[in-house]
Formats: sequence, C-alpha cells, structure tokens
Amino acid sequence: MKVRFAPRALAEAKRRKAWWLKNRPAAPDLFELEFGAALSTLVTMPNMGKVYDAGGGFPVRRLLLKKTATHVYFGLNGDELVVLSVWGARHRRGPKL
Repeated sequence: MKVRFAPRALAEAKRRKAWWLKNRPAAPDLFELEFGAALSTLVTMPNMGKVYDAGGGFPVRRLLLKKTATHVYFGLNGDELVVLSVWGARHRRGPKL
C-alpha cells in the first residue's frame, strides 16, 4: 500500500520532529521512531485507530502515538493510505481536515 501525505500533514510532522529534537534531549528521536513504526503498521493494518467524524469525503481514522502524545489522522483512498494531519493529542480540539 502506498502512503501519501497531505501537504499540511507533512508540514505538521516536520514541525513536530523539529520540536522533539530541540526540546527532548533525553529522547530526541522518539517522535520519528514512533511515527515511522505507526506508518509501517498502518500500511499492513489500515483499519487501526478510532473512526473520527471529519464530515468529509472518505472515512477518517485517528491513531494515538502514546509515547509522544500525537494523533495521526488518516484515511484510505483506494489503495492509498493518506495521512491528513499529525496533531498534538493534548489540543482541546481536533485539526481542520
């Protein structure tokens, strides 16, 4: 299965990675490792996570990365896994999708 990032999701992931590298010196690679592992798992099990009502075209799911408190919002578009957002789980609201 192919993975595609929405431009917004790619920018969010890059910001989150940079923040983690700068602010978590004891585990600077933790976000990158956890995010990469999640993507590898989602490629083989794309129905993981909770259904998230985004009110859009295809169904959206949300997966929590527990160690870094990050939600990955994604959906399936044919044979493609589309990452829509990489969002801090501590936000009081979800992202605009």
